[in-house]
Amino acid sequence: MIKQLANLIPKPLSKANFARFGDVISVDEASDNFTINDGHTTRYHNLAKVDVADDNGQPLVNIFRSKPLGFPIAIKMMERHPLGSQAFIPLGKQPYLVVVAPAGKFEVANIEVFIADASQGVNYHKGTWHHFCLALNDISDFLVIDRGGEGDNCDVEQLDGSIRIIE
Repeated sequence: MIKQLANLIPKPLSKANFARFGDVISVDEASDNFTINDGHTTRYHNLAKVDVADDNGQPLVNIFRSKPLGFPIAIKMMERHPLGSQAFIPLGKQPYLVVVAPAGKFEVANIEVFIADASQGVNYHKGTWHHFCLALNDISDFLVIDRGGEGDNCDVEQLDGSIRIIE
């Protein structure tokens, strides 16, 4: 079990500050888009790279329902998926926290915390360490796109909870 006392303060989520961990799924002026459905719909295209093909993987579409935790939030685990990316898209109007560390050997000192608003989803790159969804304010649903198939696709690091997210 990894132990290190630290308080982490969430920072705003942006495409630039999250790029090494994955994709921010949101619409902005730079998003590739075009009109479809006889001009009644704008398609914002190719917002994240879904990467699940290793070992005959297939995409899964799920809904995860997360309960909010009270502050300070103790980080007791981090996980990664070595065989595929994993996308989380909020289905409600609540912000949520994104806790990540770079792919590779897990280093507790590299944990970062972002606050995402309800218009932002995230797509973790294959192997990126992350915490489970941390809903804020209310129970929140997330559309989750990840990998199904053969192979061991979840590594977990247990932590002692001494790393905490504070408001």
